Amino acid sequence: MKLSKILMTAGAAALLAGAASADPITLRIQTHYATEHPTGKRLAEFVDDVQTMSNGDITIEMFYSSSVVATTETFDAAINGILDCDATGGAYQTGKNPAFQFVGDIMGGYDTPWQQYSWLYHGDGYAAAQELYNAQNMQLIGWSIYGQESLSSSKPLAGFEDLKGWKFRSPPGMETEIFQELGASPIVMDFTEIFTALETGIIDGADASGLANNVGLGLYDIVKHATYPGFHSMPSDHLACNLDVWNGMTETQRRIIDTAWQKLSFQIALYNEKANSEAAAALTEAGVTLYNWSAEDRAAFRQAAQVAWEDWGTRSPEAGAILESHKSYLKALGLLN
Repeated sequence: MKLSKILMTAGAAALLAGAASADPITLRIQTHYATEHPTGKRLAEFVDDVQTMSNGDITIEMFYSSSVVATTETFDAAINGILDCDATGGAYQTGKNPAFQFVGDIMGGYDTPWQQYSWLYHGDGYAAAQELYNAQNMQLIGWSIYGQESLSSSKPLAGFEDLKGWKFRSPPGMETEIFQELGASPIVMDFTEIFTALETGIIDGADASGLANNVGLGLYDIVKHATYPGFHSMPSDHLACNLDVWNGMTETQRRIIDTAWQKLSFQIALYNEKANSEAAAALTEAGVTLYNWSAEDRAAFRQAAQVAWEDWGTRSPEAGAILESHKSYLKALGLLN
């Protein structure tokens, strides 16, 4: 081969290599979890995976415990360029569009994280949710789901009838409506208020987190009853990035982030399944009573949840569309008639 042709070929290869690569990028991401929290630790692994797989092409600055802005302001901070990505959850954004309820916490829908992930990746969930996020100039990368939450109580919660008059800490939104429909008395309050409210009898119990996380919070030092496995709430945390930032990445960079996030997502579900089982055994040994609701009582709760679903589905066209997508998939899984 002539020298000129060799040089031309080498030059073309160099141009192609340059076109395929991009300037190194730094992503600023905020989570509401602390560094010592199990999910916080998994997020640190995600950061390491991305930086390692990209050979340093992507650097992530992870801000823990809402250290830049408040949890509820993280999404807006990413939209406005203060951050690049939000690692909190869609349920905080129902004020922007009620449809975010159906990507944040469906309430009484799927039984397991794997069913819920399946809607996102193998139903039409990803496309339906992406339209919602893109309208806010954000890109949904994926979810992380730690599993069903457990209700903690100072009195028995053996079934549907025990909810009548039960006063408990509840997050805002759809949950309060469902439990009011069932005769309970949900009281919206911050996490920091739970312990004093339980100790003084202002509330009988709390919806805080999954069983193992509740142990870490110290709830069972105060109350001795809990539902397990849970049935009422399985929130989805998300990774969502500013759409302009996402579109400015190479396809390789986007694939690395997506792949690393899916690893984190599934590891969180697996870790919590193990941690909850171990917590259940330890709590039973320590005298805490765990209640596994009957199929009939679970069905009664899901029926009450559907009343709230339908109401929320009328609150925006996007909410109605995502709700119909969930209902269709839940029927395919045999969870709805």
